Amino acid sequence: MPAIDPVILFFLFGLAAGLARSELKLPGSLYDSLTVFLLLAIGLKGGQGLAMQPLLPLLPQIGAVILLGAAQTLIAFAILRHAGRFARADAAATAAHYGSVSVATFAVGIAWLGARAIEVEPQMAILLAIMEVPAILVGIVLARGVSRETDWRSLGHEAFLGKGVTLLIGGMAIGWIAGPEGLAPIKAMFFDLFKGVLALFLLEMGLIVSRQIGELKRCGAFLIAFGLGMPLLSALLGLGTGILLGFSVGGLTLLATLAASASYIAVPAAMRLAVPEANPAISLAASLGVTFPFNILIGLPLYHWLAIQFAGAIV
Repeated sequence: MPAIDPVILFFLFGLAAGLARSELKLPGSLYDSLTVFLLLAIGLKGGQGLAMQPLLPLLPQIGAVILLGAAQTLIAFAILRHAGRFARADAAATAAHYGSVSVATFAVGIAWLGARAIEVEPQMAILLAIMEVPAILVGIVLARGVSRETDWRSLGHEAFLGKGVTLLIGGMAIGWIAGPEGLAPIKAMFFDLFKGVLALFLLEMGLIVSRQIGELKRCGAFLIAFGLGMPLLSALLGLGTGILLGFSVGGLTLLATLAASASYIAVPAAMRLAVPEANPAISLAASLGVTFPFNILIGLPLYHWLAIQFAGAIV
């Protein structure tokens, strides 16, 4: 039986401590610092890889993941609105969470694949940043339609210049300009310490997830089923997209993981601005309380197995 990755054990420790109502709590400033570190480290690693390849071939991939994120949002909205009978605003906001991506899930995926020496395409960090945005815009149109009252300037600022996207793009720019040799002096800080910082981050994530259990009980079985079923559907869409783009098994696994993940940083901030009547507890209970733990505990090895099957089927 393979050993459980230590970063997953940190998440389970935080979850258990939270459910037991322990007094364990990380300072808010530390949680923010860990988030900044992870985003920058992911961006730097992606930028370093991009420095060694041409950028023009990435344009079809960028277009493909934009369509993927928009399609996921539309599918999630249809399920929530018609099968779950959610209010339009709640269905649109929650669908936007599931059309976007989770940086923490991506970071766990990078660590999981790295521990197994499975190579991934270096542009995955760019695709991560790109996939943050389309779901936000589609979700707002689903909630409001296009009207004169929509503050597109503020919305665009939040979507394109929010903390997460800015740090990812900034890190990639630094990594691309500096290249592997230029990044060598800070490699020990941002690359070697990555997994240790991720472990602390997941400890806090476990504590946060434990606080969503009550909301899940109030929302009922449908939201739990959606939080488990939507990632599986999205992962298959991600795998199909990756096959069309010619990704490796590692790239397929990571794109499936990205597609299966649900945002809990960028999208909640944008939805608070654009769709204030939506209940954030619903979307966070599903994305954090169900989908995030499912993806890192069960989803990752499942998506990797599926990636192997998909890749083998076209050889």
